[in-house]
Amino acid sequence: MSEELFTQLLNLTCGAFLLAAVVVLWRRELAAIVRLFAFQGIALAAIALLLGLHEDRWGLIVVAVGIGALRAGLLPYLIRRALKAFVAEREGEEGRHGGSEEARETQPLVNVAASLLTAAALTLLAYAVARPLVELDPTPATRALPVGLAVVLIGFFVLVTRRRALAQVVGFLLLDNGITATAFLAASGVPLIVELGVSFDVLLAVLVLQVLTLRVREAFGTTDIDDLRELHD
Repeated sequence: MSEELFTQLLNLTCGAFLLAAVVVLWRRELAAIVRLFAFQGIALAAIALLLGLHEDRWGLIVVAVGIGALRAGLLPYLIRRALKAFVAEREGEEGRHGGSEEARETQPLVNVAASLLTAAALTLLAYAVARPLVELDPTPATRALPVGLAVVLIGFFVLVTRRRALAQVVGFLLLDNGITATAFLAASGVPLIVELGVSFDVLLAVLVLQVLTLRVREAFGTTDIDDLRELHD
């Protein structure tokens, strides 16, 4: 693969990776948010695949396949299954209107317009912070490093501003995707055993969060975090 083609494909893939995180702030339907997370998983796998092909590192190509299977396949499937269970249960209790409320982020703490402006500001901040690092070794991969940092910040923003438990789970996973992308772009990938360990940790965390969310839904009849705070008060 030529250097020019590699740079163009890497920039395109990183652009799609960042765009998926930004669009998550725009959409309120949880099913659409899960699809965007799966799309971002594909983009993350593509970043690892491009780095592996460019540097002839078969271990990194194997990591890319594993990331695609986990973050674009298994994790979205688990979240989608939990969402369907919530919606079906709410529809059975309150009719279709109740199910539609459970399937949407109805009242995020920050509205869509402010969220998109915040995403733009966080992206600019990521580019400003990463600039000294890029200047140390200005390769195509390190020039895309701010994208990974921006997704970390956007994922944290989603985590703290969304009210539905499943939306917060997606925010946690966006943050983890950003950390993984930053590792790939800063160091041209991570060892296979390290990525496998991190991936299993993420999978375990999602399974635990899914079980906790189901238990919260069964106990209190909602996954809205603000409603649970009101119960505590």
